[in-house]
Amino acid sequence: MFRPGSEKLEVFCGIDQLDTVDRYLRHQRIGLLTTPTGMDKKYKATIDRLNEHYHLRALFAPEHGIRGDQQAGEMIEHQRDKRTGLPVYSLYGSHKAPTSQQLADLDVFVIDLQDVGARFYTYVYSMYYAMESCARAGIPVIVLDRPNPIGGLTTEGPLLQASFRSFVGLFPIPVRYGLTIGEFARYMNQTQQLNCALHVAHLAGWKRSACYDDTDLPWIAPSPNIPVIDSALAYIGTCLFEGTNVSEGRGTTKPFEIAGAPWLNHDKVLAAINQDMLAGCRLRPCWYQPVYSKYKNEICAGFQIHITDRSAFRPFSAGVALLDAIRQTHNNFSFREPEKSGEPWFIDLLSGDNQIRQPDFSLTAYLEKAREQAGLFKRESSRYWLYSE
Repeated sequence: MFRPGSEKLEVFCGIDQLDTVDRYLRHQRIGLLTTPTGMDKKYKATIDRLNEHYHLRALFAPEHGIRGDQQAGEMIEHQRDKRTGLPVYSLYGSHKAPTSQQLADLDVFVIDLQDVGARFYTYVYSMYYAMESCARAGIPVIVLDRPNPIGGLTTEGPLLQASFRSFVGLFPIPVRYGLTIGEFARYMNQTQQLNCALHVAHLAGWKRSACYDDTDLPWIAPSPNIPVIDSALAYIGTCLFEGTNVSEGRGTTKPFEIAGAPWLNHDKVLAAINQDMLAGCRLRPCWYQPVYSKYKNEICAGFQIHITDRSAFRPFSAGVALLDAIRQTHNNFSFREPEKSGEPWFIDLLSGDNQIRQPDFSLTAYLEKAREQAGLFKRESSRYWLYSE
């Protein structure tokens, strides 16, 4: 990771580098896909920057909304922004992509989203569908780049298999893919042959080895349950618990850093877990009471993941190891079944394959294959890098 103990990197995001894309924005009718994370160095919202200096015509909302007032999975309706009076078109409801009618009054489409670097985080797919629609309509897309908050050097997890494509995973990439959102846009534009007129307003001062808090940038939670950098990092592994009857810590002050259930036995898990997969972290037995989501108002026994060395910590390996130890030692454990017959299991959509759910699952073999696949992706995706180590 970035030089421990050193001074923070001075980093400027794409919104702070508007001069590099000004020629594409002047005298143009602009649409903007963003969230509250869209903010410049002086704490001014991208919405307000574009509205004051350019001709902003419409806003587009991904999951959680442009103001961050929606919980995970809540459908968003078309509305009008109270602050600007501009129409807000939902990309997380009945439509995942901007319609031709919504794009008809636009000349250019701007994207400013803080991604978290996880395959199952939906912002990059909202970006993909927007790019696809804009390419079809002949509208250029400008991505205002932001750091990958968990760094850009490490990749983890198996590649998504085509039969498990969904809005929590569309492409054959690992769970932790190590790209900024601008680099990811370049990757999609090329590999999916979108032929989008894409321009990226680059970061200045960021290094791939840096996590978000290695920079001087203020952290704004990209969604309600990613409040800090460590929750974003742990999320790479503990998000898998969303596909089970184990709480992933939603409804607590430590979402994704905590996992447990009312029926969990600490000692059994600690005796069964593969300690080799816990490098860079410590599992602390704890109890907690979620105020919403799974086991609302029930006392859960669980573990808090304390990250002690980010450079050594591999959250996907740790998350799968913890899940496997709980499954081995508790008859109460179960995977979340599909709501309708014939639909894929949610754990399969999250992991990208159906291996974790199998009775003969081998943790070591699975993670070794995942490491090979993630390493291959890193080598292939490095051609889309915009920033050095």
